[in-house]
Amino acid sequence: MNPELARLLAVSLIYLRWKRSHSRRSTWVHPILETRQMHGEFHRLVQELRLDRERFRAYFRLDTSQFDLLLSKVGPQIARQNTRCRRAISPSERLAICLRYLATGDSFRSLAFSYRVGVSTVAGIVSQVTRSIWDCLVTEYMPVPTKEDWRTIAAGFHERWNFPNCLGSIDGKHVVIQAPNNSGSMYHNYKGTFSIVLLAVVDASYCFRVVDVGAYGKTSDGGTLANSIFGQALRNGSLDLPEDSLLPGAEHLGPQPHVFVADEAFPLRRNLLRPFPGSRISHRNRIYNYRLSRARMVVENTFGILAAQWRMYRRVIGTNPDNAGACVKATCILHNFMRRTDRNPSTVAVSEGEVASALQNAPRAGSNYAAREAIRVRENFANYFSAEGAVAWQDQMA
Repeated sequence: MNPELARLLAVSLIYLRWKRSHSRRSTWVHPILETRQMHGEFHRLVQELRLDRERFRAYFRLDTSQFDLLLSKVGPQIARQNTRCRRAISPSERLAICLRYLATGDSFRSLAFSYRVGVSTVAGIVSQVTRSIWDCLVTEYMPVPTKEDWRTIAAGFHERWNFPNCLGSIDGKHVVIQAPNNSGSMYHNYKGTFSIVLLAVVDASYCFRVVDVGAYGKTSDGGTLANSIFGQALRNGSLDLPEDSLLPGAEHLGPQPHVFVADEAFPLRRNLLRPFPGSRISHRNRIYNYRLSRARMVVENTFGILAAQWRMYRRVIGTNPDNAGACVKATCILHNFMRRTDRNPSTVAVSEGEVASALQNAPRAGSNYAAREAIRVRENFANYFSAEGAVAWQDQMA
């Protein structure tokens, strides 16, 4: 074949392929999606659910008044303008799609079929609305605690959990995600899944006070705390914590620091208490471990409430780590929003038997280096719980 003719044929073939791949779509919007306002789940089912408060709450986890209040706060930020080509999805429908994703963990494709929008549209809505929820609510429902806030939290722990000078319960939760591309083992955790870590400080009323989201799943709880902004502030003393104060009825022990309580995965520090290690320990130390565990289980109960309300935690989150982190932060701030706007917030009654069982089944950490002052503080709390701060049932539980 003539080389010039062969070259022309090759160029023509390339042009035809390019034209076919770049040809205009026959329709701008799929016919099924065009019926969204007539048959879409938001315009049919959701409007019917507004007539039934309990079913609406079961669907969105928020009741109608909470939904409308939330919409008034985030609506201006998530609104989009109409164009000559298409009508924008309303802020209320965008919020509904996002909340339904958080409440169920369904795939974007499943929600796209239900609400009659595109899959990429659902993905974009979830990514943008979760970030807007955090930005619009964090100042009001999870502000940076002041010294007076810390004192209020300490009073709550003393009243409800018999643990004075306690500023919060700390723990980490692994949130399972789809394995990110080219991430190696960074997100692979000890449970054999891929995850990001939610590190939380919780007060006596099951509300989040500090959260840090996005640490690699392979990182331990202690390492996550050390790398977090909160952990660094705790270490360098810039958290504006209250001054040391006397434990009730134990003036002879002198002023004691305000502390956070945590499990064996965290280090022992002056302001961070952990259990005594080992199984063969004295009765006094077992009582201390019991009292510490009783206060520490508040954060585990809060994680339980969070996962029960937002079922995305019971599935593998199929987004990249940044978007998964935005979803986690949104559920945490929504958790606080719901508890502070609900007349009957859900609570978890912790039985003393459950605390004792948790102590028996807890992993026993080996000895580790701790500063002398941290050891002295733990000894003082142990002495207090066995004397002036004793409660009637602790001997049986320990």
